Amino acid sequence: MEANKSIRELIYNEHLRNWEVASAIGIYPSTLSVWLRTELNEERRERVEKALDQLINNK
Repeated sequence: MEANKSIRELIYNEHLRNWEVASAIGIYPSTLSVWLRTELNEERRERVEKALDQLINNK
């Protein structure tokens, strides 16, 4: 099973790029890629979800 599948699907379905999400979080795109390889801890999941909400609502 792929780690963080729901987050990956949301990024894809909303036509976002990983670099956009990383920028909204305040991290490098490569860091986001590393984060998404394994299940996110609670603090990182909250940061990613908050960034996604902001990006989706600002479209």
